[in-house]
Amino acid sequence: MEADKVLDATGLSCPMPIVKTKKAMDELQTGEILEVHATDKGSKNDLTAWAKTTGHSLLQSNENDGVFTFLIKKA
Repeated sequence: MEADKVLDATGLSCPMPIVKTKKAMDELQTGEILEVHATDKGSKNDLTAWAKTTGHSLLQSNENDGVFTFLIKKA
C-alpha cells in the first residue's frame, strides 16, 4: 500500500505528532493515505484513538527499531 503523503514526526513529543498529523490530513483529499513516522511511545495509543474519533481509518500500524509507522486513510 502506497501513501499519498509521508509525515515525519520522529523526535516529537506528545501532542505534536497528533497536531502535525491533523494538519497533514487537512491537506489530503478523501480516500488518500497518510503515512506517519513517530518515535513517541504514546503515539500508538494517541493516533489510534485520534483516527477513531475523527472517522479516519487506521489501516496499519507497526514498530521497527523504535519508530512507529502508521497508515491512515482520510475519511
